[in-house]
Order: sequence, then C-alpha cells, then structure tokens
Amino acid sequence: MVWIVGLIFLGVFAVVALLAMAGGSGDFQKAKQVHATLDSALATDSPEERSQLGSLRKNEQFSSIPWINSKLLHLQLAPRLQALLSQADLHWSAGTLLSSCSVCFLFGVIAVYWRLGLFFPAMGAGVLLGAAPLGWVFHKRTKRLNRFQEGLPEALDLMVSALRAGHSLIAAMGSVARECADPVGCEFKTCFEEQNFGLAMKIALDNLINRVPLQDVRIFATAVMIQRESGGNLAEVLDKTSHIIRERFRLKRQVGVHTAQGRMTGWVLMFLPVFLGVALYFVNPELMGTLWTDPTGRKMLWAALGLLVIGGYIIHSIVNMDV
Repeated sequence: MVWIVGLIFLGVFAVVALLAMAGGSGDFQKAKQVHATLDSALATDSPEERSQLGSLRKNEQFSSIPWINSKLLHLQLAPRLQALLSQADLHWSAGTLLSSCSVCFLFGVIAVYWRLGLFFPAMGAGVLLGAAPLGWVFHKRTKRLNRFQEGLPEALDLMVSALRAGHSLIAAMGSVARECADPVGCEFKTCFEEQNFGLAMKIALDNLINRVPLQDVRIFATAVMIQRESGGNLAEVLDKTSHIIRERFRLKRQVGVHTAQGRMTGWVLMFLPVFLGVALYFVNPELMGTLWTDPTGRKMLWAALGLLVIGGYIIHSIVNMDV
C-alpha cells in the first residue's frame, strides 16, 4: 500500500514539474502576444480593440494551467496570495504556491506514514511541511519590507533635496526611482509611472501603501496628501517625516535589543521539547512509541502540543511591541 501511494506521489510530482516548466517556457510567447495586442489596439480606433486594450489590466493569471486559473479566479484567497508573492518579489503565481504546498504536504504524509505507520503524526508532519513554502514566502516578504524600511529615510532626503532645488513632487519621485536601490527604487518607479499614465496622486499613493504595507509609508503618504490639501512647505514636511521615521526605526532597534533574550528564550522553549522527543525516539523507540500507541500517551501528546502553542503565543505577545 505504501509503495502504491509513493508511486502516486511521484506521478503527481512529475506532472506538476512538467506543467511548471511548460508555463515558464510560455512566458515569452505571452509577452509577445501582449505587445502585439497593444500595438494593434493603439493603431486602430475600433471599439472592439479599445475594449480589448482596457481589459488587459484586469486579466490576472493565477496559474499557467487554464482550468486551475479559472478556479482560482473565483476564490478570494488567490488575489491575496498573489499580492503576498508580489510583496515578497517572487515571480511565482498563486497556483504555483498552492501546488508547492500540496506536494510538500504529500511528501511529509507519505514519509512519516511509511516510517511510523500512524495516521495522525503523518498528517501533522504533512501540515508542517506543507506550510514550508508559505513560510518561505513570508520570510522573503519580511526581508524585503525591512530593506524598504531601511532605505525610505534616504529616499525622503533625496526628495527633499530635489524639492529645495526647485523640482516638482513628481520629478522628485522620479529621481528617487532612478537613484535609489531596490526595493525603494522599483516601488517609487511604479508610483511615478502610474502618475505619468494619468492616475491621481492619491490613487498612486494608495497603490504604494497596498504594495508596501508599512506604517512609515502611510506616514509619508499622509504627509503628502495633507500638504496638497492644506498647502505649506512640502520639503520641510518631508524632512520632518524622514526624521520621524528614523527615530521610529532607532526606537524599534532598541526595543529589539532589549527583547532579544526573551525571543531567544521563547524559541528555545518551543523547540527544545520537539528536539528532545526526536532524540529520545532514536535512543529508545519503544519508550517514546508509548506516546502515540497508548490512549493516555496520545492525550498527553496532544495536551503538550496545545500547551506549546499557548506558551509560544504568550511569549510572542510579551516580546513583540508595536513601535
């Protein structure tokens, strides 16, 4: 039975890998098709092709497989996953992420079930391994947002210098897009291009906040919109905004230093029982096997897992402070 399940897993994995490679090889053809559609739509004045040009922005592809893409279009989860991948700067689709989670889940279930022959531990291992791609996406997203947060004050200083030299706000954002490194430069470049294409400043700033959900970006957008509505010296407003962001960043680092020991204690208390249980299983499998073969042992195992989750949440709430 285990070998049959293993062969099924290998077959599913091979099919997903082939489809992913086929989808990657078709990206160039899709790009050529989009450029051809744009050229033909701009070269004519027929209503049909104008409507086709207007719908290009709305046709989102969540998967290279048509029937999977049609299913994902009806799910509210797919746009959120696509926004998450965009914030992490990963050129994946929502379908690729879901397929990776499914393959990792099947691998974890089959590997643990083949070794132990127990269903619930195999499902637990499958859930943990299936969440690994999503955890990697969150890790990349956090690193990118942290880099943006570190580079934002320098970008605002560059905008202040451009404004004091007599440039407009849009030209100052263009200088940030040209001079600053990614991810600050690419995000401000997108905002700059949206304004050049006719979007209002408020809509472009709202899109920037959606792409980069940071409190510092909200402070910058609020400062710009208040100045445009009430008037005043925009260079001075942005200079003070840059100072506030630097002070928040400095205070956040100080809090991180003072709570480093608490965070390390939380990680140790969370993973020490797991590592100790695995080590004891390899030393004496019969003794540790009582936890999932005996009914009382299973209850103790589930109680320990619940207490670990509750304790980790409490420590996380204590050491993580909003600055």
